[in-house]
Amino acid sequence: MSVKEAEDKLDRPLGQKNTLRPRKVPKADRVKQRLTSRGATIAAIIIATLWTIPTFGLFVSSFRPAEQIRTTGWWTVFTNPSFSLENYADVLFESGASSANLSSYFINSLVISIPATLFPIALATMAAYGFAWIKFKGSGAIFVLIFALQIVPLQMALIPLLQIFSQVLGISGTFPAVWIAHTIFGLPLTIFLLHNFIAEIPGEVIEAARVDGANHTQIFFRIILPLSMPALASIGIFQFLWVWNDLLIALVFSGGTVDVAPLTQRLAELVGNFGRNAERLPAAAFISLIIPLIVFFSLQRYFVRGLLAGSTKG
Repeated sequence: MSVKEAEDKLDRPLGQKNTLRPRKVPKADRVKQRLTSRGATIAAIIIATLWTIPTFGLFVSSFRPAEQIRTTGWWTVFTNPSFSLENYADVLFESGASSANLSSYFINSLVISIPATLFPIALATMAAYGFAWIKFKGSGAIFVLIFALQIVPLQMALIPLLQIFSQVLGISGTFPAVWIAHTIFGLPLTIFLLHNFIAEIPGEVIEAARVDGANHTQIFFRIILPLSMPALASIGIFQFLWVWNDLLIALVFSGGTVDVAPLTQRLAELVGNFGRNAERLPAAAFISLIIPLIVFFSLQRYFVRGLLAGSTKG
């Protein structure tokens, strides 16, 4: 008999049948076992490999001479290695119709992405707290309606929203128009995700704050926001990447002006007619990856905690 079985036998009342009941495995351990199993590891390696190969090919192509990019595939670099920084020099320093200074578009993307990430998160956090912990008439129906807005394709709202911006508000082709559009399209999913997280905060914490005399504003800023930081960081990463890589909303609401156009719009125009400058696109694409990589690795620890939040309850 093992030590563990002996302890279970000693803890059993007298007269009870000598049977060992299997202990219930906590949900956290079950989730950990599934995520760290051999099959999950193999699947993750396969997915990561398939996802990385095209990115690696694009990276190699960004350093290849223009003539080799046009005539051979990137995999020929292993048999005929040839590298050059000419593509990066053309993209960053050469001026002209097909290679305008990317720095202004880079700044435009930052000016668009940062507010368009903060605004929906700020509004969604307050809305999620209200739906989770403030009971009012019709709250359930309103929340279902907000959730249902995710089903509506955003393409259906582009023309009506553009008419409002241009004819009513007069802000078409400006940064506020792009900010408002991204905020509107990002709110339904952000509210839904944050509501699921905030609703799982133990009610004892909220009740204890109310007993101490805290109002909703104090509870929101002193309890909800600090506890929701992992979820806020995770959603912030997704929202920032979506806005940074967006082209459709930028084309519609920026008006195509150089002062408002983001980096993605310039990348689409960089190739020129009939793809004659296609060799510059891989270098420009990797330049556009700098900021998303910095954001992701800066918030990586919050990102992982946000993904696992709520999966270890029960």
